[in-house]
Amino acid sequence: MRLRKVKNARERLAQNNNTYYIEDAKIYKGKWQSLFKNENPLYIEIGCGKGQFIMELAKRNPNINYVALEKFDSVLLRALEKAILDDIPNLKLAVIDAESITEYFDKGEVSKIYLNFSDPWPKKCHAKRRLTFKTFLDQYRIILKEDGNIEQKTDNRHFFEFSLESFNDNGWKLHDICLDLHNETEKYPDNITTEFEDKWSKLGPIYRLVAEKK
Repeated sequence: MRLRKVKNARERLAQNNNTYYIEDAKIYKGKWQSLFKNENPLYIEIGCGKGQFIMELAKRNPNINYVALEKFDSVLLRALEKAILDDIPNLKLAVIDAESITEYFDKGEVSKIYLNFSDPWPKKCHAKRRLTFKTFLDQYRIILKEDGNIEQKTDNRHFFEFSLESFNDNGWKLHDICLDLHNETEKYPDNITTEFEDKWSKLGPIYRLVAEKK
């Protein structure tokens, strides 16, 4: 699907700087708790899209701080517009590319990472761009606390299998592996969906895993 660019998206985001949108997120490396003005755990979603998942999560868990990361400013603008309407004090949004995530979060600063329906980059030559490739996992390991973990959902079987192998090969502990999330509602009654998940889950299974830092 072609990304529709929004004119002056970055400038429109900046108009809300330090309320929900954080323009210069690098200055908060190691200081995110001071931004939220509390010592609650910090959870992040890499590739938040229009924000449906993380906004609902933040509403349900007011004692956790959430940062929604998205590398496309046009997409994040749509998330910001919804966040403003919903008034969610424990949520911040930032334009951040996962390739440089250690420039924004300090060692052991994050308790949980969500990877929801990341681009599967299906061509073999593009494997290094997948968000569960070794170079990304090495960065996640740095910013996660010792008991931190990653929760991943995808509708792409090949990407899911690649992720299982990558986590396993790089020393992560895998558990809670699910091969058809929406047909196991009794086991996952609190599953929060993304916009993508709502649209495509009827066409095939949704895969889920949790990878724990060892």
